Amino acid sequence: MKSKLRLMYSYFTLFEKILLTASLLVMTASYIVFKGSGTLSFIASLIGAFSLIFCAKGNPVGQLLIIIFSMIYAFISYRMHYYGEMVTYATMTAPMAAASLYVWLKNPYGKSRAQVRVRSANGKELAAIILITIPVTVAFYFILDYFGTANIVPSTLSVATSFLAVALTFRRCALYAVAYAMNDVILIVLWLLASIENTSYVPMLTCFAVFLVNDIYGFINWNRLLKQQSEN
Repeated sequence: MKSKLRLMYSYFTLFEKILLTASLLVMTASYIVFKGSGTLSFIASLIGAFSLIFCAKGNPVGQLLIIIFSMIYAFISYRMHYYGEMVTYATMTAPMAAASLYVWLKNPYGKSRAQVRVRSANGKELAAIILITIPVTVAFYFILDYFGTANIVPSTLSVATSFLAVALTFRRCALYAVAYAMNDVILIVLWLLASIENTSYVPMLTCFAVFLVNDIYGFINWNRLLKQQSEN
């Protein structure tokens, strides 16, 4: 067990070790100080942090962790009456993460499956994804309105950015991290509104602030991976 942990630790660069450690410490401190709303949300935050660092390295393990995180987060959102987040993560993010896991495993870089082969999306592909996003977002707006979703405007925007993110992840494009970063900003707003009413939700706010930093790094590193893979 110790050898496996040592091997995993050596897998990350010094910056990634610092980023992951800082992410875990910040979320833990926030949970302790603000007396988080539940152990489940804390566990989800930690799983999310690990998923992002693995995704930033193009490792399929990240997608597996996203599936777990999505189901836990969907349940947390249900309790908060954020039905947009619940529906998005349960019916879109989790299934698309499963599909992405399959695609990433089928398109490894080199002989090892520890890194996906990164590709750049062309203009036509991006335009097609955006065009598909529009009717999906409109449809979800009416679904969310039917369920009486709290803060429906940012919840609907979250659906749009989430769909963009999962679609670009499926296509193995570095822009997935940009879409997730946009989604993080929206979720920061959502949980800020919840935290104003109840400070026990501050840990979830902190969680997505940490996710934002990790997704920015993910975009930077995927562009580095694309360059390295192209040169080789």
